[in-house]
Amino acid sequence: MEGGRKKEEENSMFETSHVLGSLLASSPLLAQAWQQCKLADGGGSSFAAARYGDTVCVAFSGVHAALSVAEGGDAEVFGAVPIDGGAARGMFATLAGGEGEEVLVQALALHVFVALYNTPEFQMLLEDTKNKTVIFTGHSIGGSIASLAALHLLCSSSCSSFPSSTTSLLCITFGSPLLGNQALSRAILRERWCGNFCHVVAQHDIMPRLLFCPLNSISPHLVANLQLQQFAMRHPQFAMPTLQLSDEEKAELHKFISMHTGAAAMEQKFSAVAQDRNPYRPFGSYALCSMEGAVCIDSSVAVQMLYVTFVTAWTADSSIEAQHLCYGDLVVQMPQHLLLKKRILIEKDEATKSNYDAGISLALRASGIGVKGIGAMAACECLKMSKRMGRSPNLNCANLALRLGKITPCRAQIEWYKASCDDDMGYYDSFKLRKSPKKDSKANMNRIKLGNFWDDVINMLQNNQLPHDLHKRSKWVNAAQFYMLLIEPLDIAEYYRNQNHKGKGHYLTHGRERRYKVFDRWWKGKDNVESSNFKRSKFAGLTQDSCFWAKVEEAKEWIEDVRNETDSIKLAQLWKKLNNFESYSKQLVERKDVSIDVLAPHSSYSLWVEEWKDLKLKWCSK
Repeated sequence: MEGGRKKEEENSMFETSHVLGSLLASSPLLAQAWQQCKLADGGGSSFAAARYGDTVCVAFSGVHAALSVAEGGDAEVFGAVPIDGGAARGMFATLAGGEGEEVLVQALALHVFVALYNTPEFQMLLEDTKNKTVIFTGHSIGGSIASLAALHLLCSSSCSSFPSSTTSLLCITFGSPLLGNQALSRAILRERWCGNFCHVVAQHDIMPRLLFCPLNSISPHLVANLQLQQFAMRHPQFAMPTLQLSDEEKAELHKFISMHTGAAAMEQKFSAVAQDRNPYRPFGSYALCSMEGAVCIDSSVAVQMLYVTFVTAWTADSSIEAQHLCYGDLVVQMPQHLLLKKRILIEKDEATKSNYDAGISLALRASGIGVKGIGAMAACECLKMSKRMGRSPNLNCANLALRLGKITPCRAQIEWYKASCDDDMGYYDSFKLRKSPKKDSKANMNRIKLGNFWDDVINMLQNNQLPHDLHKRSKWVNAAQFYMLLIEPLDIAEYYRNQNHKGKGHYLTHGRERRYKVFDRWWKGKDNVESSNFKRSKFAGLTQDSCFWAKVEEAKEWIEDVRNETDSIKLAQLWKKLNNFESYSKQLVERKDVSIDVLAPHSSYSLWVEEWKDLKLKWCSK
């Protein structure tokens, strides 16, 4: 019954990839953008700008980059480098400041963009874009440069240090090579910028798929040749030799690119870790085009669709250059074919299908695969997967909220456990010493359940299964912070109870779970974090430093070390650490930022205070 309802719900919805593709193909936007690309690449300038009312359309040229490659470059120019490295430092602060893996981008495109950025002409262009709608575009390597320009503008807009008054921004690339690694894609997802990028890809164009191949196998001269064809058409004296490849050589090249694109597609499908051959992965939205129309998909299934479309209906008699330069014909002919196709399909049996199934059929035809093509079944599954993944973050978030409600009793029981702990010893030490085995065991079980839940939240967020602004939503930030303040003291107690610090080292550097480091970042990013001048009228319900007890444990060891240390330099360092902790802990107590159980007569902290007083008295009497 439930499966039937799910199927009925799916069939009642439209297949959006074809709808969006049709909208894009029938608009004049692509034709205008391509015209600017021709002017930029044909004229040999770094960029060409045009104004349409309040809209500024800027096409970036990859000619200078291609010339540098043609003059003796090697495949290293396609290597990936940190987006905030060297002269680019500070240009992409929003992207570079994320979590986990370092954001890497194509070295060639970044080098060209940084050089362009420092020119007076580009700075004037940035001034001209203020209070206007901006379209950045580019063909081939020019598309990579356009993407970097768009990312810089978006980063500037989101950073208070570099305010931007750009009204809206869209970046359209034609046949552009991949720009960055999976970390870049995740960062763009996190900032919700995917809708600002539309990568137009022809069915058999090798350039958008080339960087799936091992970097040391890519011919720089092949890339330069493809990039410079537009320029050569306008300037015959610089004519590039055509790629003299036999049908067998073309077939081998197609097979090689297909093999590596297919391998990347399998990695994406099964969420596998990318292999060492290269780091490049797609981001943003893709418009996969053929003479039949276009389909719009997001990066979650882009690699699989790039593979399926590439291997379908390919013939060795087609020119590699022509496939890379076919976008002019596509933007003219797609709207015409779209009108004819709609009229024909209405007369055929597609009219009897559900909206969703008819949309899938239209999407398969528009992508050039066809409903009975070699890759039709795989493409159909990709389109359905894209739809499911598009809905799933919000659905997953709703389900997660239900799980949070179900796990809340575990938290409530630990709150009760904290309130019932021995007043003489307090929450931390009662759990560490296990004075009430039955009660302590139940608290430990609830601690583990809560930890597993929050680990699931972080893993789902990292795998793009949740809304990418979840870590900014007050409900989740507050819940995570409360969990951390309540539970981390128990994790610390367990760590030292099991003597883990003797084998691994102290908790703060060797034992702290990743989830707490993530929650620290969430809380620091919250807008309404309490001011440092805020003072409480009574002690906090929970100690506001979740790692307080770990610092107490280290301070206890320092006292022992002082008693046994003979080296004067090391001794001075230990005294400095102890004085710093004394000052820090006193400040917490004076501000009432600790729970009252911290001051229990026989808590670890109270015992440390007494030991510290005795130690100072003994040293003063010497």
